[in-house]
Parts: sequence; structure tokens; C-alpha cells
Amino acid sequence: MAAITALTAQNTHRVRWVQPVGPGGVRVQVRAILEDLPVHAVKIGMLGDASVATAVAHELMDVDVPIVLDPVLGSSTGSPLNEAPEALKHLVPLCALVTPNLDELEALPWLLDAGVPLLVTGGHGTGELLVERLVLSTGERTFEHPRVETRNLHGTGCTLSSAIAARLALGQPLEQAVEGAIAWVHERIERSACHDLGAGSGPLLHQDSTEI
Repeated sequence: MAAITALTAQNTHRVRWVQPVGPGGVRVQVRAILEDLPVHAVKIGMLGDASVATAVAHELMDVDVPIVLDPVLGSSTGSPLNEAPEALKHLVPLCALVTPNLDELEALPWLLDAGVPLLVTGGHGTGELLVERLVLSTGERTFEHPRVETRNLHGTGCTLSSAIAARLALGQPLEQAVEGAIAWVHERIERSACHDLGAGSGPLLHQDSTEI
């Protein structure tokens, strides 16, 4: 089930328009889901502004399931998607995992001292190896894969955080969920590398996969 935080008009080149739903509308959507349906995990992505981030934090304060936060600050094509990233401080303490990419971690350095597990994704890095860092209170673990040369990387961060949340919903421990989701997304990137959809950053192909 999804609670929509914003409407967008976008293609593989850029985000052309963003219209936030507003905190009231988001809160009603979250409540409608929680009051009727079994929720085993929550994944949070684009929130847009401080009022929505605060509203989501309030609604999830007493929800006892794993929460994965992808702190989306911009689109794959470079368009800003969060006007008040500091408001994420209301959400981070509730999370089982936060998944910043390298640019997001640079913009939100306080995440390193927030006391929650971080998966620092390496897609925005350089070099032949793509390195993901899982930072835990007990230490750090890295996952490495060969970097795939492709323009079709639209939505990789969203896909990864969603796959981790789905695995946590199935009851997998955090490290197992992260490892499995990273391997699955890497396989998706390889399978999507040669498809031709749009002239910009194409999306990952999910439809020929039966597992996360």
C-alpha cells in the first residue's frame, strides 16, 4: 500500500513539475492503511518538505515494524525533491535503516551520528567497483560488485530501499536483507543495461523477476 506524498511530471530526462500532497492528505492516507491492513514494514522515500516529514514521523511514532528511510533529496536527473532535508531528523530515530547515497550523506553528515544503521550506497561513486557500506553500531560491512556501464539507473535507490523493506517484512535479519537486496538490484541493473526506453536515464526492469 502506498501513501502518495507528491504528484510529479517527469520523464527519463528530468522532473518537470512537482506538486506536494500536503501533510493533512498524507496523514489521512497513512491512517487509512494502518487502521485496516496488516503492515509488516514501512519504506519512506520522497517527502518533499518539512511539514510532510513531520506528519509522517507523527503517524509512525507508535508503529512497531521495521522502517526503512531513503532520504531522497533529488532525482536521478538532478532535480531537487526535498526543500527541507533537516526535517528528516524527526524520522531517523524511528528507523531500522537509512539508505543515503554519497551525495545525500554529504548533504546530511549528521546521519553518521544519528545512532541508526546506515547503508551508504555507492552508485554515485567512481571506479570499476561499486561499493555499498553498511554502517552498524558494531562495525562496518562492505558489499562490492562490478560497476555496470549503463544509462538505465533511474530509480535504483528507490528499488534498493524497497527491496530491503520487503525482505525485513518477511522476517529476515537486517544484514541478510541488505545483502540479498543488493545482489537482486545488481542483477536488475545488469538485465536493464541494454533496454531502450526514453533517451535519458531509463528505469530498471522489474517485470521479469519473481523474487526480491
